[in-house]
Amino acid sequence: MNNQLTNAITFDVEDYFQVEALRPFIEFDDWPRHELRVEQNVFKLLEILGSNHAHATFFVLGWVAERVPGMVREIQRHGHEIACHGYMHRMIYEQTPEGFRQDVRRAKTALEDIAGNRILGYRAPTFSITRKTLWALDILAEEGFKYDSSIFPIRHDRYGFPEWSPYSESVKLPNGSSIIEAPPLTMRVFGMNLPAAGGGYFRLAPLWFSSLAIRRMNARGYPAIIYLHPWEIDPGQPRFPLPPGSRFRHYVGLASTETKLRRLLRLGSYTRLRDILSL
Repeated sequence: MNNQLTNAITFDVEDYFQVEALRPFIEFDDWPRHELRVEQNVFKLLEILGSNHAHATFFVLGWVAERVPGMVREIQRHGHEIACHGYMHRMIYEQTPEGFRQDVRRAKTALEDIAGNRILGYRAPTFSITRKTLWALDILAEEGFKYDSSIFPIRHDRYGFPEWSPYSESVKLPNGSSIIEAPPLTMRVFGMNLPAAGGGYFRLAPLWFSSLAIRRMNARGYPAIIYLHPWEIDPGQPRFPLPPGSRFRHYVGLASTETKLRRLLRLGSYTRLRDILSL
């Protein structure tokens, strides 16, 4: 893959027990009882990125940052961007506007105190800015964020806004401010936007599919935005008796993700999302 553009690679820094699929088994109050594996996985990602001369954006959960602040500083020391993933990893459409504001403010404050610099970017848990929660963009702008990467222009049972533009662009908001929206990579196939290079989609699809989607996005003059989670390179994580659909989505391809990520990084140039957006 001979990319003409530099693309963005991003990581949603949460641990295996904090994902939406495990909420029926592990509530927020139970989080401290579980082994933290996120730090070791992030350090492995730092090694992978360094060996490929790549930089990335890490959307860090506030709860995680408070418990492993050294990890956040190490991410920054390696030249990567620290961005915000909220505090409690709750879907936005399960929160009130004021509850959402308090969640992102708490996380942003924690991250800025640890990193010692301003946090510019946000990504919602489970891409939960949808048509019904566009009000969240106004709050993000009011709280000082310059860009958001939460709107996934696909159809999905938990999230998605298929009519949204697949390209990064500035959005004028009802409150008079603006914010850049930077959607994860999709590819148009038979009149539908298909998720192309992130999370379970990246783990399940062959690498040629992701590579093709990146080339197509670059050919239109836009960088591709890739995303993964640290727990996705951790096949040794504890397993839970999830329903068949959730079990497949959560655990498929864990053993091969690290190898696939290394191959992807060798095929192109990757940097921080804030740099792609010229912030």
